[in-house]
Amino acid sequence: QVQLVESGGGSVQAGGSLRLSCAASGYSSVRYYLAWFRQAPGKEREAVAYTRAGFGTFYADSVKGRFTISRDNTKNTLYLQMNSLKPEDTAMYYCAADLRPKYSDTWFGVSLYNYWGQGTQVTVSS
Repeated sequence: QVQLVESGGGSVQAGGSLRLSCAASGYSSVRYYLAWFRQAPGKEREAVAYTRAGFGTFYADSVKGRFTISRDNTKNTLYLQMNSLKPEDTAMYYCAADLRPKYSDTWFGVSLYNYWGQGTQVTVSS
């Protein structure tokens, strides 16, 4: 059974940084395609970043240049380094995994990921 557990969320002021982690168990992350999503109150879940081992990364336009997704396959952990945070980044952040590869025109599809964590809250105050 694949399990994903996020951590690292919290409250920061605008301009600050946070590093989210997603610890995976029940599978080898090397085989999986991993992503971060977020959902603000009253809004739909949206893609933030995606990583595919050996094939680079994709980012939502709203976070390009500020967020960095990375993975440590030896620790089965996915990370999201978030810098220059803005109040509009406030949301519950989720990691997601799937065995099927994603591409530039599909990586952001919520329905294309089979496994999800429980989320970690990020709150950015102005």
